[in-house]
Amino acid sequence: MFESLKKKFSRTSEKLEEELIEEAEAEDNLQEEKGTRFSFFSFGRKDKEEEEKEDESNLLPEPEIDEAPQDEVESVEDEQPIEEDESEDDNEEKSGFLSRFRSSDKSDDEESDSEELEETEEPVEEEKKSHFWSRNKDKSDDEDSQEDESLEDDTEEEKKSHFWSRNKKDNEDVSADGEAKGGLFSFVREKTISEKHVEDILFELEMELLQGDVAMEVASEVVDSVKDDLVGKKIKRSNDITEYTYLALKNAVAEIIDIPGKSMTEMIEAKKQQGEPLVVMFVGINGTGKTTTIGKLANYYLKKGYTPVIAASDTFRAGAIEQVTYHADNVGVKIIKHKKGSDPAAVAFDAVEHAKAQGKELVLIDTAGRMQTNTNLMDEMKKIKRVSKPDLVIFVGDALTGNDATEQAKKFNEAIDIDGVILTKADADSKGGASLSIGYVIQKPIMFLGMGQGYDDIMEYDADWMLNQLFSEDEAVEAEE
Repeated sequence: MFESLKKKFSRTSEKLEEELIEEAEAEDNLQEEKGTRFSFFSFGRKDKEEEEKEDESNLLPEPEIDEAPQDEVESVEDEQPIEEDESEDDNEEKSGFLSRFRSSDKSDDEESDSEELEETEEPVEEEKKSHFWSRNKDKSDDEDSQEDESLEDDTEEEKKSHFWSRNKKDNEDVSADGEAKGGLFSFVREKTISEKHVEDILFELEMELLQGDVAMEVASEVVDSVKDDLVGKKIKRSNDITEYTYLALKNAVAEIIDIPGKSMTEMIEAKKQQGEPLVVMFVGINGTGKTTTIGKLANYYLKKGYTPVIAASDTFRAGAIEQVTYHADNVGVKIIKHKKGSDPAAVAFDAVEHAKAQGKELVLIDTAGRMQTNTNLMDEMKKIKRVSKPDLVIFVGDALTGNDATEQAKKFNEAIDIDGVILTKADADSKGGASLSIGYVIQKPIMFLGMGQGYDDIMEYDADWMLNQLFSEDEAVEAEE
């Protein structure tokens, strides 16, 4: 989920790191040090670990025990023989070392034999040595100086290419925790991120976001926010660059995806106290999964203990009444429907009256899918709204359509003033453009996300969960109930 956005964010961090290290290398302001180089997503894991530690710190401390437990005493006793074994091993090693000298003691006869052998071998060895040195003597002084220069060039080249070779070996050096074993750099003199360092990098990020179906105003907002956060930051180590970029991007996205709004569950409870049902009208174009989403929501709130009713107000499209009836029967809720071609506003009105009479807490009104450019159909939708007086008008959009979903939401909002958004097929969305943009562009909250094809595959939108998805390496993050 959102793999494309994750890659764009991590690439921005890598490019800024390369930019600063390359400049520091040219200024002779770079040194390699021992330590662990963190990847972009490892900071997400660190945040998660800190949260877990905070949760653990809230627990009551365990009582202190003065005396060591019996198991620990036994374990200490067990360790003593191991030390003895180690000392025995050391003695064996020492004795082995001395035995070499003992075995090297020879008799006089053996020594004389060895001396004779050495005398016979000496001329051959001397001949070999003289041959080796004669080769070196044959070389001219010019050749020697050329070799020295080439060695110096090689070492300088190796120095320069050291940083770039780190990137080539990333796959090998990165551990399972997303941390690299080598390639940690520090600056001799502290560096400050300036506007020139981020200008080209953030322009690239903006272009990549636009290619990923992120709306223009959202891409610009992200880039401006990241620029404000990064420029002026003082850097001591390469890890600082990665961390500051991670935090700058995370803060920018957090501002965009967190549009305040009441949850549907809270609104149902508020209306219930008044003895009224919550009336929700669904709008959008054909093919976005609007009718299926209504079935999912009916099932969702049925399991929460509420009693929904569905209004089949799509009386124009062939098979629409049968389709919504199929979903209502599957989840086990009442459906109010009229004949095909009847007045859709009348169907919605009857459903609301039924809910009031029967004490049902939720009315879900299905409407005909229509293009936002069709004026006549938009006027018909306004009539349904006027008659049924819904508490919520929700636009249902397909996350996979990216910018199209955002543009459709804008048009519907201008025509009928929508209150929130449900995005379908969010689980299959690799780009993430619609999820990032749609709420910010129309300034209305995303209320639910469709996460699959089953009736249970729907979840209430949570900005923290979304942020975790965008800045986590883990592909499956469980939604909290």
